[in-house]
Amino acid sequence: MKHRLLLAAASLALVTGLGSPTAAVAQDRYCLQGRVWGYPGNCQFASYAQCMATASGTHAYCGVNPRYAYARRYRGYR
Repeated sequence: MKHRLLLAAASLALVTGLGSPTAAVAQDRYCLQGRVWGYPGNCQFASYAQCMATASGTHAYCGVNPRYAYARRYRGYR
């Protein structure tokens, strides 16, 4: 019984660990920026619409995450 529980916990940790890098990359393309948020701001938005919905009614705006915009793109050769 203990071995099955340990195996299930290890499997869950493995699946969770494999899925998180792709989710983090897709999540941080836009940043909520403004006087309160600073620069680069709150960078947790996957779409511009999500960011603008959060910014509505405030003195904030949305911009592209600098980490995403200025990331090096490797072409497969050096």
